[in-house]
Amino acid sequence: MRLRATVLLLTAVAGPLRAQQATVQVITSWDTVATFSILGYDPETGEVGGAVQSRVFSVGNGVLWGEAGTGMVATQAVVDVSYGPQALELLRQAVPPSEVIRRVWEADPDPRPDRWTKQGRQFAVMNARGEAAAYTGPRASDWAGHKTEQYVTAQGNILAGEAVVSDMVAAFNQTEGHLSFRLLAALEAGEAAGGDARGMQSAAMLIVREDGGVWLNNDVVLRLQVDDNPEPIQELRRLVEIAARQRERIRERGRR
Repeated sequence: MRLRATVLLLTAVAGPLRAQQATVQVITSWDTVATFSILGYDPETGEVGGAVQSRVFSVGNGVLWGEAGTGMVATQAVVDVSYGPQALELLRQAVPPSEVIRRVWEADPDPRPDRWTKQGRQFAVMNARGEAAAYTGPRASDWAGHKTEQYVTAQGNILAGEAVVSDMVAAFNQTEGHLSFRLLAALEAGEAAGGDARGMQSAAMLIVREDGGVWLNNDVVLRLQVDDNPEPIQELRRLVEIAARQRERIRERGRR
């Protein structure tokens, strides 16, 4: 993840009393974590979760952060991974998501403004009640943006266009069933709308709820990563379906 720059040096001689004047034009493109992600909440179960897809290796390694009873965070684009734990800490203090966004971004010291500017950050925050907010910096790589509605927010950068996030939100709202299938439907809709303009490579999903996981004292309902696959969303669906069958087997045992 680095800045790629092409420098064109144009020189003109203005006269004997003037030094040569040089104009430097820097054409930059950010080798960012180009991503589209979604955070969602199920008011019936209390589960909060997120899902993400990108044309980078192992996108789940740093984008999604979640804690049962606290909320979920996605941090991407010109990414500062520390936004995840910082946002969760503020959510633990009952700070509203919109204020979490403001505080985290304003506290960013922007240590590499030329190579990794905070103006290119993109992140979303959802609390344990499904209230959400998102931020897309003005220097996040086009197309970049987000769409937030009740219980859902979708965001992305280096996308085919605005339809990616709009269709993700619509698919989440229109899909029934477990939260994992609603998040998955959103990723599939985003990809169908053009997705990441560079293609696909990895995907991930994280869902949390207090004591919602298998075994004892497990708040992780689902944690799935597809790190390197030409069809990561398709592979993620296979894993989500396996998890659904596991939940059904556990329910069946509970009925006996």
